[in-house]
Amino acid sequence: MNIQRFSIKGCILGVDDPQLQATLAQIHETAERPRCLCVPGGVEMYVAHHRQFVIKRMPETGSQHHPGCPSYEPEFRQSGLGELVGEAVLESELGSIELRVDFPWTRSCARGVPRGEPQEVSEVEVSRRRMSLRALMHFLFERAGFNRWTPAMQGRRNQGVLHKYLQEAAESIVVKGVALTERLYIPEPFSEAAKAGAAQRRREKLAVLRPREGRSPLALVIGEFKASEVMPLGHRVWIKHMPDAPLLIGAKAWERIERVFAPLLEARDADVGKKVRLMLVALIRARREHTYEIDMASLMLTSEQWIPVEGIHELPLVQALVDQQRRFVKPLRYDARNAASFPNAILLDAGASPVPLHVVSAYLDPKEQAAKALALKSGDDPQWIWRTSESMPELPARARP
Repeated sequence: MNIQRFSIKGCILGVDDPQLQATLAQIHETAERPRCLCVPGGVEMYVAHHRQFVIKRMPETGSQHHPGCPSYEPEFRQSGLGELVGEAVLESELGSIELRVDFPWTRSCARGVPRGEPQEVSEVEVSRRRMSLRALMHFLFERAGFNRWTPAMQGRRNQGVLHKYLQEAAESIVVKGVALTERLYIPEPFSEAAKAGAAQRRREKLAVLRPREGRSPLALVIGEFKASEVMPLGHRVWIKHMPDAPLLIGAKAWERIERVFAPLLEARDADVGKKVRLMLVALIRARREHTYEIDMASLMLTSEQWIPVEGIHELPLVQALVDQQRRFVKPLRYDARNAASFPNAILLDAGASPVPLHVVSAYLDPKEQAAKALALKSGDDPQWIWRTSESMPELPARARP
């Protein structure tokens, strides 16, 4: 894909044009719309301001761009995001996003508080879909671009990049009337020389957890799970790049996490020849001063490059795509019942149309097997299929520039 170009007020400017910022300043907060020229006729976009002027795609227009365009996004129905857009994910044309979630931002500090007298019902709220912790982590990883891969990303992903782009992904997101950036902590890259400053910044960030008026605020921590350690009455949970601040959790709660997420915890010992990462998203509260306790948690498996995967069966495909320097996007599950209905990856460099890539594993449970069979049967576009009981077939050829 060549440099992204835009039509603005009759002029054609590349994303690297030195005049672009001045031109965008002229049309910011006006009715003028830039058009991305990745396809004939272009695709309408809008101008936002985040430290500098940025051209962003209009809501629900990602699939209108060419697959090779940086603004391309698969249709929502090709991932679990499709079930959430319009109900749990509300995006305005100005770039602000409201997320409706199924977890709280505060807990009561009191115990055994009696309920008041029942009141007459004066209104009925319409039931709407809410986003889980896992779905929120998927949303941030997708918004930060970690479910996408281009050859230029090789060797450029590390904890510093993860910290920077997940924090930026949270900007303009509001959850229960609170800016997500106020309640989100991603560890800085750890170094012995800078550990005191990083620890002080963490304490300042998590000062938001101090109880107020009988309520205990909650915050989110996203980091790579390292280990758990037995302690009296519970466990210490260690996150990489946070060696001086474990998260505490009760014994029964941790046992339930180990039971629910057993396949992901076991995946770290799988004989795949490549490193896998286990990401933890934890809703935390302050048990005491500067002592952090897990209130709720979810886990997500990723490749070595922090590309989210649903299971070990997807790793050989993801690694083959990376090794062959292909451009692709990884659809995420969010809160869908299973991920088998979606492509396991979508190839973006095979021509004018994206190519869905499907993996059929014998280890999928019967419901997932049925969902994958239905997805393969109903797919309209050319599809690539790998049954893991056989050798991986050749990937679709890369289109000529």
